[in-house]
Amino acid sequence: MNKKQKSNTGGYEIRLSGTGGQGLGLSGKMLAAALSDEGLHVAQSQSYEPTSRGGMSRSDLVVTPQTADYPLATGLDYLVILDTRAMSISDGMINTDAVVLVDEELVPEPPKGDFKVHALPLSKKAISLGNLRVTNVVSLGALIALGDICSLRTLEAAIERITPKKYAQMNLDAVRAGFELAAH
Repeated sequence: MNKKQKSNTGGYEIRLSGTGGQGLGLSGKMLAAALSDEGLHVAQSQSYEPTSRGGMSRSDLVVTPQTADYPLATGLDYLVILDTRAMSISDGMINTDAVVLVDEELVPEPPKGDFKVHALPLSKKAISLGNLRVTNVVSLGALIALGDICSLRTLEAAIERITPKKYAQMNLDAVRAGFELAAH
């Protein structure tokens, strides 16, 4: 298996974090579906503040080759931060050698620690594609390029299956753009 296996269970934990309205729940579902399609077991949870937009939001995935002993994230191997207001929700949970991806405009002062931070123009790329609302999908493409979490092809298939038909091409363009952004 070419996927990075970070924890002692052979699995890893992913958090997509930001604010309400950024589509993090949907991104988590897309990524969970792709990982499941690759034969992995995925426990997904999400949390958000009770405001429709602007409150903290996160989607966590616990990924294992077999059923997870505990379905909630406790030590993050991969972290996406799409808004500076979401930084504190992961304090003390980022593992050494984790891959941390931040939007360089929305998170100008990323967390510091024994992990690799990748600051990329995720929202700027989404805007260049014509819609800021696909920043979440751009970040998925970048994350899988940086983390070797699943194949781009598998993620594209999951996106096509989950996304309403009228938004499918826009999301496919976004995930490919994010992958290319991180691959360079």
